[in-house]
Amino acid sequence: MTNEANAETKPQDAPEAAAPDTAALEAELSKARDDMLRALAEVENTRRRAERQVSEARAYAIDRFAGDLLPIADALSRALEVAPQTAADEATRNLVTGLELTERTMLETFGRHGLKRVGVKGEAFNPNVHQAVAQAPSEHPVGTVLEVMQAGYVLGDRTLRAAMVLVSAGGGSQSPTPTVDVKV
Repeated sequence: MTNEANAETKPQDAPEAAAPDTAALEAELSKARDDMLRALAEVENTRRRAERQVSEARAYAIDRFAGDLLPIADALSRALEVAPQTAADEATRNLVTGLELTERTMLETFGRHGLKRVGVKGEAFNPNVHQAVAQAPSEHPVGTVLEVMQAGYVLGDRTLRAAMVLVSAGGGSQSPTPTVDVKV
């Protein structure tokens, strides 16, 4: 009878012992799935980050080189500003024409590589690409670029060098006197 009693109690005890093991295994499986999903998400984020870095490296690889060329572009622009527009002799006209052609070629080359000149008289002031070095009263609307002291350049969507500009402060009847509201 003891063997029969033992045989009867073992099958009844086995399902009770298996139930806690199943719950523990399901919890462990759930944790493993969660860990796997997190690892997959981390791998995907790393892949996207690497793709973004490679794309930025391609787009902005020339920024230091382009920055080194900006003083040369500035020197060409200044030379053209002071060059006589109506030269008496042919040699001077050829020199000015050569400077103009060199500057145009340089700006076209800049453009092919995503570098473009910004800062034009008459455009609206944009703090992302302009640096206001002074303000002057004028008949133009407030925030209009009156004079460009030094051209700026952008590479893609990054400002390589901001244009130094003189900005209109308004004046006359077009612009009311600025007021300050103080709330206490």
